[in-house]
Amino acid sequence: MFKILRQSFNAGVVTTDYPAKPVETSPIFRGRPVFDFSRWKDARPAAEICPTSAIEVKDDSDARMVTVDYGKCIFCGLCADASPEKAIRISRECELAVQNRADLVIQAKYKLNRDGCQDHLIEICKTPSISASAVEVAGKRFKEEIAHILGRSLHIREVDAGSCNGCEIEIVNLTGPVYDIERFGIHFVASPRHADMLLVTGPVTRNMELALRKTYEATPDPRLVVAVGACGCSGGIFGENYASLGGVDKVIPVDVYIPGCPPCPQALLHGILLAVQRLQQKLIKSRGRSV
Repeated sequence: MFKILRQSFNAGVVTTDYPAKPVETSPIFRGRPVFDFSRWKDARPAAEICPTSAIEVKDDSDARMVTVDYGKCIFCGLCADASPEKAIRISRECELAVQNRADLVIQAKYKLNRDGCQDHLIEICKTPSISASAVEVAGKRFKEEIAHILGRSLHIREVDAGSCNGCEIEIVNLTGPVYDIERFGIHFVASPRHADMLLVTGPVTRNMELALRKTYEATPDPRLVVAVGACGCSGGIFGENYASLGGVDKVIPVDVYIPGCPPCPQALLHGILLAVQRLQQKLIKSRGRSV
């Protein structure tokens, strides 16, 4: 016992300052792919090598529409390797959670050359709505937001709907001394009847569909659902097949999507805060109806 105490005192405080301070990731951390659409000359190699079809190319006469879906992206970096003009780089950005699935999608339209390469960028039709303001709020008001909206701690029930357990490893990290999610008043509970939020991982397997629906119905209103990882957002590498229904929103409504494969603990914290803000919107709506 005394040896353990001595080691603890020698180690000192190991808890990260995030989100009070900006996120710090490893130099080799693979985050969101960033696209320089004006420099991109041919999207076909990246689309062909993408294992989840997160990059799609559709040609129509002399025009090309390129769609990039971060909800499907597993941040493997293969697209950057397939871009000789260096139009794609892998960043270290991880705070990517959004409230609307469509906000994870970018579309760019190009004029085509006769050889099938892109001549020039016509327009970026849609850009991802990754809110910088939400990141700023995460910095200093995390605990205050929970206390103000809930008046108490936030209780989370984690549901594995069929994942590979990669996301679970990152979620477990939240409860350790480094990230220590309980310092914000956030606790994991064993029953959905005690939960404010469902944190759902994995593509929803057909064997888990009924269990997920019942878990959602057992969670008291106003409940929140957060889809974790590429699998939770879109089905990820598993997609939709005989055993998998795809993303969580194929079965139950989702309030926040956290892309990544798997998302790091900081990304999970950011998504949970965004969900708390979503809960505030739900409470305002429900009070308006009751009046």
